[in-house]
Amino acid sequence: MDADVVIAGAGPNGLLLAAELRLAGVRPIVLERLPERSNEQRANGLVGQVARALDRRGLAEPLGAEPGGQVPRPEYIFAAMRLPLQLIEDNPIYILPSPQQKIEAVLEERALELGAELRRGHELANFTQDADGVTVEVAGPDGAYELRAKFLVGADGGRSRTRKLAGIDFVGVTNDAMVSRTGHASVPSEYFDEQAGVLRIPGYGDIPPYMHHRSDRGLFVFAPFPGRPALVSTGEWDEPGEGEMTFEELQASVDRVLGTHLPLTQTSEFVRRTVGGNTRIADRFRAGRVILVGDAAHVHSAMGGPGLNLGLQDVLNLGWKLAAEVQGRAPEGLLDTYESERRPAGERVVMQTQAQSALIAPGPEVTALRQMFAELLTEPAVVQHVADLISGADIRYFDGPHPLIGRSVPDLTIDGVRLAEILRSGRPLLLDLLDGSPYKATDEVDVVTGSGEQQIAMLIRPDGYVAWAADDATDQEGLQAALSKWFQVRDLTRATT
Repeated sequence: MDADVVIAGAGPNGLLLAAELRLAGVRPIVLERLPERSNEQRANGLVGQVARALDRRGLAEPLGAEPGGQVPRPEYIFAAMRLPLQLIEDNPIYILPSPQQKIEAVLEERALELGAELRRGHELANFTQDADGVTVEVAGPDGAYELRAKFLVGADGGRSRTRKLAGIDFVGVTNDAMVSRTGHASVPSEYFDEQAGVLRIPGYGDIPPYMHHRSDRGLFVFAPFPGRPALVSTGEWDEPGEGEMTFEELQASVDRVLGTHLPLTQTSEFVRRTVGGNTRIADRFRAGRVILVGDAAHVHSAMGGPGLNLGLQDVLNLGWKLAAEVQGRAPEGLLDTYESERRPAGERVVMQTQAQSALIAPGPEVTALRQMFAELLTEPAVVQHVADLISGADIRYFDGPHPLIGRSVPDLTIDGVRLAEILRSGRPLLLDLLDGSPYKATDEVDVVTGSGEQQIAMLIRPDGYVAWAADDATDQEGLQAALSKWFQVRDLTRATT
């Protein structure tokens, strides 16, 4: 075998997967058709549970988090409506404010640091698979060649060649209704009220930065990112026009949406026009030894910025399972749980982004619906439900007798050390904060004992999800069942003293 796993695509998903596999001792080769990282403007940050998940790998601070743990945002948006997060007790909206170029740079550095092999200018051309592995045909700068690996993972985006070659259907719809126009621009300083933190537009009113704003004529966003050019974007339900996008077209669109003139100054050559979008999910995430992650498996509206958040969580779910399969230590059916756990998560994102798209559309009926929805967003229970939905905090992979089982592990501090720091090895962890003798460690599972905010024991998977939990030491049978199911460990008994 030339590698254990070949990964098609060196975007954030492919790079994080390479890092996860190396962390577990697996040899990946990443193929990327572009000779160098793209400068195309895409995602502008990470939102929700993925921010906490990356903290468990020591990646949050390099991506913009404050040292010592992240603080959730006091406010966010849903369908261009304010989501008053200060009303809820358990705020799940964490943000890592890094553009995709920086995200890719940080993840590439981590993957290479761990020993992954990245081949830029090398593209997946075809593949065949058999019972023992996958033969990948590669188009490289010096000609075609083959690689042999145990698995192939397609992290090659919405137009995934991996998916098409695997014969996996991409089921869904295409919506050509909305035209988005985006560019780098500044506004006159007198239009920005720094004390209030809003754009103050004469003849229109106040607009908070970073948030989608809906008028009767369309959407407007002004995002003055620190240290880089501000982004101005509109969304209209009009004809896209012909020819290359110009800055003048963006200016005209802004004025139409706002119904007044907001003078813009172009700050870079970047302008982009996109028309409509796709909402699709692969009918299978796996075909034999070929697996899909990220946009190769699902695409949807960008409302709320869920795409990269969802894809990176696919990777964190898949990485440890695929490593166990490659190394011959996976319990039966472990790799199948990648699709059974992540497909419902993708379907939830498709549902909520379609709902947001419907709520931003023009028309008096939609305006009335928004008014009713805005009233609902004054209720803490509704705000909590929506915040959990858009952040991914509502995901429960499987049920169990304890409310934490199947959910993302909570933030805890054990003897002064954050749990996120303890989990950075990427290994399974039995956290024992109960009184009594400690459990024995094994080659497969680390054990940490200590004292924390509560008396609890948890078996935590490498992706940060709770496989088992109990508030006392009586559920030995449940622990043994979870150890066997997830890690093929038959005997992890308490030590006697």
